[in-house]
Amino acid sequence: MPRTRNIGILIFDGVEELDFVGPYEVFTMSNEAHGREGREHPDRVTLITETGKPVTGAKGMTVEAHASIADIDKLDMLLIPGGQGTRREVGNETLLAWIAKVSEGCEWVTSVCTGALLLCAAGPAKGKRVTTHWGFIEALRERGEAAKVLEEVRYVRDGNLVTAAGVSAGIDMALWLVGQMHGQDHARLTQRFMQYDPAPPYTAAV
Repeated sequence: MPRTRNIGILIFDGVEELDFVGPYEVFTMSNEAHGREGREHPDRVTLITETGKPVTGAKGMTVEAHASIADIDKLDMLLIPGGQGTRREVGNETLLAWIAKVSEGCEWVTSVCTGALLLCAAGPAKGKRVTTHWGFIEALRERGEAAKVLEEVRYVRDGNLVTAAGVSAGIDMALWLVGQMHGQDHARLTQRFMQYDPAPPYTAAV
């Protein structure tokens, strides 16, 4: 039977919606795929905000939280999305302290887009290779916290740290993580259920 994992996705005002909705879809669709294969849904996916109250994303989507940071002291995977809100939250010492603490016990610590900024500031990504949205590469380099900020890649692994480039790259990273947790065949089945098969821009028109 698959091992049960607790996956926490931190969200905040100004979060880029697809940064977290994409991986959320992957992880929850993986559970559906397990059900189709005759197994229990192994992974618990929790949306977490600092206070437990709803947040409003960068594009105006309002999202309810499942839990507050006070409710969560242990996770198997932490995912930090990006968005304009990261520029504010990088100065939120309470949130950074929680990220640092909960990351210590994680199997995987991950980010999408400028979520890497928070992982660098909180500590888990310091001295490691990371990536972020192409528009934030130089800004993250200038902070001098990561060992190297890579560009022109969809996601980067350094130990148990996995950082994805901007927005849609989080889907690719999440599918890779599903493969690490549940095997490549299961990840491919999850991808098929999502009908995720990107074509280059404009060439998919029929």
